[in-house]
Amino acid sequence: MEFTASQIASFIDGKIIGDENALIKGVSPIENGESGHLSFIAQDRFSHFLDTSKCSVIIVSEKLLIKDTYTPTLIVVKDAYLSFQVLMNLYQEMKGRKEGIENGSSIHDTAVIGDKAYIGAFTYVSEKAKIGEGSQIYPHVYIGKGVKIGKNCKIDSGARIYDYCVIGDNCVIHSNTVVGGDGFGFQPTAEGFKKIPQLGNVIIEDDVEIGSNCSIDRATIGSTIIGKGTKIDNLIQIAHNVKIGQNNVIAAQAGIAGSTTIGDWNQIGGQVGIVGHIKIGNQVKIQAQSGVNSSVNDKETLYGSPAISYNDYLRSYVHFRSFPEIVSRINNLENNSKDNTNE
Repeated sequence: MEFTASQIASFIDGKIIGDENALIKGVSPIENGESGHLSFIAQDRFSHFLDTSKCSVIIVSEKLLIKDTYTPTLIVVKDAYLSFQVLMNLYQEMKGRKEGIENGSSIHDTAVIGDKAYIGAFTYVSEKAKIGEGSQIYPHVYIGKGVKIGKNCKIDSGARIYDYCVIGDNCVIHSNTVVGGDGFGFQPTAEGFKKIPQLGNVIIEDDVEIGSNCSIDRATIGSTIIGKGTKIDNLIQIAHNVKIGQNNVIAAQAGIAGSTTIGDWNQIGGQVGIVGHIKIGNQVKIQAQSGVNSSVNDKETLYGSPAISYNDYLRSYVHFRSFPEIVSRINNLENNSKDNTNE
């Protein structure tokens, strides 16, 4: 698709400086701009590209302008980053959605498929499963018995949704993620570890996005719950009976052990490990690679393993870096003290 600078500006309520008929046929990162392409600049550290980029049109935050004319055509907005997101969402909508059931898929007679849904080839939909209106189920997806998927969801190729799990509206689940696998429950006995049946399910509320290669285990009894609006990165493990509140973001390779409860609006960094049976409050920030082994109050910021207050960690780390020198000084003081005592 091709657009003029004027058309793009109309989508984001921008002001044009330059040629309003400049034609756009692609998008580039600002560092690798090409003629006929669009990019954006939202931060001062990239503002020098206003004079050097080969892009034909650049969306720019108004605060970054320091002169009246530039070589590329500019679309001036209050926040270039947010405006560019608006354009990307519009473009995604223009691409349209697939509809219909492709050859090679297998759908049980008792399954219910909503209007305008899409079922890709080699997807298996089990008995009594329900797929909502407009949802997109891509090839090679497995949907188990009694699964409920809401409206306008997207389930990418290779995902597995096990029996009786529930997914709300407007959710995205990326490739190779497993929702509803058995929780890691075993009872030690004299003969070894005996498996505890995992009889619950997983409930994913509306507007949740889950990255690729994640594992979200079903509850032993009851439900593992992912709250509305939560965004989960790739390669994340969420154990049985975990309850995650609304609007959390969890970065890649984090792991949350069983029966832990997490509140709302938390930010959990990459490779964070959280033990089981604790409670994380609301608006908590946990820095990358931290290990959390006790409950956390609202609005705390943690770092380290085991995780402590972020500010305490930074103060402690200053001393830790000098620890060999500190030990040497203490040894010298002790030796001097002994020498003085002997005198």
